[in-house]
Amino acid sequence: MERVIRIGMLGCGTVGAGVVTILDREADDHAARIGARLVVTRVAVRDTTKDRGLPLPPDAFTDDPDDVVAADDVDIVLEVMGGRDPAGPLIRRALEAKKPVVTANKELIAHEGPELSEVAERNGVDLMYEAAVAGAIPIIRPLKESLAGDRIRRVVGILNGTTNFILTRMTEQGATYADVLAEAQALGYAEADPTADVGGHDAASKTAILASLAFDSRVHADDVFREGIEKVTATDIDVAKRLGYVIKLLGIASETEEGIAARVHPTFLPATHPLAAVRESFNAIFVQADAAGELMFYGRGAGSEPTGSAVVGDVVNVARNLLQTVRGPAETRHRNKPIRPMDRLRTQYYVLLDVHDEAGVLAAVAHTFGDHGVSIAQVWQDGAGDHAKLVLITHQALEGDLRRTVEALEQLPSVSAVANVLRVESEVFA
Repeated sequence: MERVIRIGMLGCGTVGAGVVTILDREADDHAARIGARLVVTRVAVRDTTKDRGLPLPPDAFTDDPDDVVAADDVDIVLEVMGGRDPAGPLIRRALEAKKPVVTANKELIAHEGPELSEVAERNGVDLMYEAAVAGAIPIIRPLKESLAGDRIRRVVGILNGTTNFILTRMTEQGATYADVLAEAQALGYAEADPTADVGGHDAASKTAILASLAFDSRVHADDVFREGIEKVTATDIDVAKRLGYVIKLLGIASETEEGIAARVHPTFLPATHPLAAVRESFNAIFVQADAAGELMFYGRGAGSEPTGSAVVGDVVNVARNLLQTVRGPAETRHRNKPIRPMDRLRTQYYVLLDVHDEAGVLAAVAHTFGDHGVSIAQVWQDGAGDHAKLVLITHQALEGDLRRTVEALEQLPSVSAVANVLRVESEVFA
C-alpha cells in the first residue's frame, strides 16, 4: 500500500486555499518526491458550511481547532490562521504532542519564534516557517542551511509589497501618497486599515525573523526600530531623484561590534543598488556574507499560490523528515548578541525644513547643526518668501546627535517646521 502522511490545517483563507490547490494539483509529483502521499484530513475554519470550492470532502472541516491538533489522523499540523492568539497556543500544543508544524505566521514567529523553536527542539520535531517572510522567495532555508558555513554580516530587504507598490507609483508617476494608497486599496494590495503595511509593522516582523537567523541570536519584533512611509512626500521623492537615489522602505539587520542593529524605515537608496530596481509589489532580500559575498533573492512576496508554494515546500521537507525519523537542522542562538540602541546608528540624513526666506536663516541652521556635532554635506533652497524650503544632506552622524539637532531646529524662529527627516544609505549599508 502507498504510504500516506496526513495533514491537519488550522485556517483555510487565502493562503490555505492556495496550499490545498497546490497539494491537489501536484499530488502525484509530491508522492514521487517524498515516497508517500500527502492528504489533508482535517481543516479548522470558523464557518464549516461555507463552500470554498476546494477539493476537500465536507466532513474534513471542523470549527474546533483543538480537533486538528489532538487528532490521531493528523501527522503534520499546518497553521495559516495568522495572529498570535489562538495560533500560538495551538502550535505549542501540537509541538508538545510531538507533531511537526509548518506555519506562515510572521507575526507569531517574529514575537515568539525563538521560544517555539526551543519547544520543537525539546520534543524532537520540526517547526518550519519559510512562508513567514517574503512569500514565495526562499530565504529562511538559505540563511539557516545554505549559508550555515559562512558569516552573514548584513541582510537588507524590501519586505512589504504594499509599501513598495506605493513608493514605486509615487516615484514613476509623481502621484501623492494618499492617491496611490487609495489605488493600492482598490487593487487589493492594501487593506482597508493599511497600518500594518504602511506603518512598517509587517516589515519589522520579517526583519526580526531574518536577524534572528542571520546572527544566531534572539531578536523579537519589538527590538526592531520602526518608521513607516506615511510622511514621504512628492518633494522627498524629487530630492532623492536629484541626488541619484530612490526611496524604499527597507528592513536592515546588521552585525556590529556593539551588537545587532535591526531597523525598518524609508531610506534614500542609491539608484545603482540592485534593490533600487525592485518595482511594484515585488519583494527582494539582499544578503552580504564574508565568503559568499553579495546575494539577492527576488520574487513575489505575497498572494495565495506564491505564499502557498513556500508553505508546501516546507510540508514536503517535513514529510521527508518524518519518513526518515529525523528532524531538520535546528536553529541556534549561541551567539546571543545584544540589540544595539538606535541612537548609536551612524549614517547620513536628509533633512527638509520649511523656513522664512530672510537674512541669516542658513547661518542659524548651519550653526545649530554644528553645535550638535552634525556636519552638512549639501544644502540648497527651493522657493521664496513664506514658502521657502531648505534641503540639507548631512555627512555621516550619530542618530542621537541628529535627533537633538532636529529638536533644536524646531525652536529656531526662522524655521516654521521640520518637514521631514529620512536616512540616506551609501552603497555599503551601516
